[in-house]
Amino acid sequence: MPNSLNARKRHRQSLTRRDNNRIAKSRVRTSIRAFEAAIKEGNRETAEQQFRLFSKLIDTATGKKVYHPNTSARKKSRLAKRLNVLA
Repeated sequence: MPNSLNARKRHRQSLTRRDNNRIAKSRVRTSIRAFEAAIKEGNRETAEQQFRLFSKLIDTATGKKVYHPNTSARKKSRLAKRLNVLA
């Protein structure tokens, strides 16, 4: 356990950040699953909607330093490829 006041505060901050990062990552993963379900059904319109939602969520998470910019670019690129194959 942290002993000094500033160490206690840093610990509280790290717990809050961890929770916020988990929430952001969970939302991204959920949107990926919805996108993959739309791809599996062959529904291009729904897949495009889900891709736009995914892009928004991962860009927001990247802006908050949850993901490295290269990671978000790689994930978006891979899903865009799958969307283009559907066309």
